[in-house]
Amino acid sequence: MHRALSPVLALLPLLALAGTARAQDTAADGEQIYRTRCAACHALDPGQNRIGPPLAGVVGRAAGSVEGGRYTDAMRESGIVWDAETLDVYLANPRQRVPGTSMMFVLPDAAQRKAIIAFLRDRSAAE
Repeated sequence: MHRALSPVLALLPLLALAGTARAQDTAADGEQIYRTRCAACHALDPGQNRIGPPLAGVVGRAAGSVEGGRYTDAMRESGIVWDAETLDVYLANPRQRVPGTSMMFVLPDAAQRKAIIAFLRDRSAAE
């Protein structure tokens, strides 16, 4: 029995590395999506308000809370704290999640939402 398990056990570290590499790929994909779809309206650096607030530190932050950000009353009063789940629902359809928001961009592709959320989560963790 031990001999049969040996090859399987030897593969476990490789499987763990593959999962880590895929998470990094997902975040890299998310950075590309950010650059092509989000950067025109959202900076990554704190304090750089554009049409939308900066996305620096967005994971864990209350919606509508960046000083100087141009938020609608609906966003300020939404009660949302951004995490993977709330970002996913919001990016899929911002106006359905927060009626009255000014964000018109929609990201219907679940894999792209996952990638950009991974990128933003990694950025927020590094700050």
